[in-house]
Amino acid sequence: MTFGEIMARFSPPGNLRLDQAMPGSLDITFAGCEASVAVSYAILGGKSFFVSSLPKNSLTNACVSNLKSYGVRTNHIIISDAGRLGTYYLETGSNQRASKVEYDRDGSSISLLEPIRYNWKTILNNKAWLHVSGITPAISKNAFEATLLAVITAKEAGLTVSCDLNFRNKLWKWNSRYSSKELARLEMPKILRHVDMIIGNEQDADDVLDIELADANFEEGSIKTKEYPKIADQINEKFPNINFIAITLRESISANHNRWGAMIYNCENKLSYFSPKKQNTYCPFEITDIVDRLGAGDSFAAALIFSMNHLKLDYKDALDFAVAASCIAHSIKGDYNITTVDEVRKLADGFTSGRVIR
Repeated sequence: MTFGEIMARFSPPGNLRLDQAMPGSLDITFAGCEASVAVSYAILGGKSFFVSSLPKNSLTNACVSNLKSYGVRTNHIIISDAGRLGTYYLETGSNQRASKVEYDRDGSSISLLEPIRYNWKTILNNKAWLHVSGITPAISKNAFEATLLAVITAKEAGLTVSCDLNFRNKLWKWNSRYSSKELARLEMPKILRHVDMIIGNEQDADDVLDIELADANFEEGSIKTKEYPKIADQINEKFPNINFIAITLRESISANHNRWGAMIYNCENKLSYFSPKKQNTYCPFEITDIVDRLGAGDSFAAALIFSMNHLKLDYKDALDFAVAASCIAHSIKGDYNITTVDEVRKLADGFTSGRVIR
């Protein structure tokens, strides 16, 4: 079960900028952190549900049909007479020009709907896992309170709860007394106190939890693996309710070339595990021709939850599976990770040549 906002994503074809493509044609897909997790989970073969609020119009009909086409259950989406479908605009970067996202989400239906409208006891009945993120709470006070009520109800009902920190500086504007970072640091801990697994990266830990990696330089894109267990330990000290902390490791060489891997930290035994590995040493995937990196973190979350909840893998094997799945996501246009369990397992087992499979 995931809860959040789904939007229309507008992208110029190829690597064009909006100034070049408009007036003209844009590619339109549907996307949103929590929806992408639900879709990617369903594509892998799991049973997923998506909860949200959408306006009563033809765009919503198309959006819901798109979700259903991938196997996501949508019966808990609330169709509202108020608000609109949120949108965002993506310019895909190339080489040293970074990709760029512009949001247009003010007044969306999910941002306006009163939290009491979600009957979480009914929605979460007979469910095993709830996944939320730090994006939906950032769009409005109503959306924050709905997310908080969801995780509280889920824990009371015995569900496993995961949260992707996903800090977005362009959001968290619903309380003008605070900056985006200040508001996230004030409000997100209220959600995280009811979570079993946190997912994020080192910059999320800094922005949301005020936990800074020693000598970090996020813009430079380099990482120091020995410091990441220390980050996880500090997170666990703040939130002793947490069982697992997963941190994605991205080294951005350019917009087209990234190194990709992750670490998972077992809070019970204070042990960390990195993936991928060669000869027992962390060796990230070299992704040299990125097709689309948006949604890679969501595909990681989906695959990690799928491997733990559906495949029943231990946390180390689950991380290997999740890193491989999200590596593949970099080769697929759009936010959804359209891949199979067999493809993921082949990559996790070391099949990286890209040769044709006949």
